[in-house]
Amino acid sequence: MARRLMQIGEVAERTGLSLRTIRHYEDMGVVAPSDRSVGGFRLYTENDVRRLELVRRMRPLGFCLDDVRALLEVLERLPEPGDPLPDDDEQAYEELVARLRKYWVEADARCEDLRRELGAAEEFARSLHGQLARLMDAPAAVVKVVR
Repeated sequence: MARRLMQIGEVAERTGLSLRTIRHYEDMGVVAPSDRSVGGFRLYTENDVRRLELVRRMRPLGFCLDDVRALLEVLERLPEPGDPLPDDDEQAYEELVARLRKYWVEADARCEDLRRELGAAEEFARSLHGQLARLMDAPAAVVKVVR
């Protein structure tokens, strides 16, 4: 079965990334088009799209592009679900699993930080809402003075 190739516009639409961002990731060595058309257009596979989606999901957590590249390397070297585990280099496999676990712990911690920040932001928004509600319930004369 032939692999499906997509142009950069379709990839941008599917990933929610701009054309410029995808090209930037290519320049930074995070993703590369799997092929080029006769006219020189970038062509991407489903695997390329998955890589870009992973990058997009890591961005809000503040991971740098070096971290993205390193995690992508780990994921590419690990066996696919259902594939046999490597018999010849168990130590290398264990190191990959340890690196993956490190990224999981870091991502989890960053998510927790974002939850705290979101809680503080929501509390601030509620306080503004409360102040506005008190002003709207105040007599018209008082509201005019406040404005």
